[in-house]
Amino acid sequence: MKVYLLPPCGSFYKANLHSHSTLSDGNWTPEEMKRNYMAEGYSILAYTDHQVLICHNDLAEENFLPLNGYELDIPENDKPWGVSAKTCHLCLIALDKERTKQNIYHESVFIDRNAEMTDIAEDRAPIERKYDPEFISNLIKEAREDGFFVTYNHPVWSLESDGQYLKYHGMHAVEIVNYSSCVLGHDDRNSNLYDNILHNDEEIFCVGADDNHNKYPIDSPLCDSFGGFTMIKAEKLEYSAVADALIKGHFYASEGPEIYELYYDTDDKLFHIKTSEAAYIIRTSGERYSTCFAAEKKGETVNEATFDFGRSLEGYVRFIVRDREGKEAHTHSYKISEILSKNGENDVIY
Repeated sequence: MKVYLLPPCGSFYKANLHSHSTLSDGNWTPEEMKRNYMAEGYSILAYTDHQVLICHNDLAEENFLPLNGYELDIPENDKPWGVSAKTCHLCLIALDKERTKQNIYHESVFIDRNAEMTDIAEDRAPIERKYDPEFISNLIKEAREDGFFVTYNHPVWSLESDGQYLKYHGMHAVEIVNYSSCVLGHDDRNSNLYDNILHNDEEIFCVGADDNHNKYPIDSPLCDSFGGFTMIKAEKLEYSAVADALIKGHFYASEGPEIYELYYDTDDKLFHIKTSEAAYIIRTSGERYSTCFAAEKKGETVNEATFDFGRSLEGYVRFIVRDREGKEAHTHSYKISEILSKNGENDVIY
């Protein structure tokens, strides 16, 4: 029997879950973002302009799905911005395409600028932001209850450490790579940080995203598009199907490598993974003893591997694929106890 960690049915759709257009501080219009991302093979784009929820359902077509969302920021208010002030940024992605009313908001120039395109709840007061773990965790809880998928963004760029992010609770996912931050010179590749959160008993997925602002030309090495993405396995390219896949964790994060198949076989008691050409395929549980599978000689590649659980049947397991350029793909974590509890015919982990 196979326990599928990525569902066998449906199709993979390439998605950028964090973006900024001319409606806030980006340099591409929403229409330009759609055109440019479709040209690079993307099917899904979450429009997450700063502080303002705007509906982009009109951009949907057979091969392109816009997701409606916005990015909230909660800054450390007693320090000058841009010097050493910490901040917490969260993307809120609506799980229903009709969810266009913005209940959670604060006073913002971007709301004022786009007043004719917004649907701000008149019966809700603007929030008074407070850079405090309890406030932020309550905000995350409120956003989830309000029908949003919540991601924790670019912690390195935000200057946050474990003293902050380990006290945040309830996010659906953390950005394991934020490409714009990397282009800016911040090492916002967060594999170790993700393990730190998991060790804190937080149940959380990981996503890859651009956070593009497109200050530089598309052919510039400083262009902050097309470098971090999420591959979502959904039944069809429709809003409800993609939202369902997000909630269930039917996706992986990547900078380039692809994962085609991932399951646990209860007969041979091994994980099986098939990938694009890779220098290394890794099973890790955030413990000291991980397992790395590679070709026999340097320069050669592999595209499939099998792994056992390692030295422990407790905690979690996740997988990393690294290509010859050092780019990585990351699955989210899977509870070992949940995998071992499956006893149906070809189960899928939800």
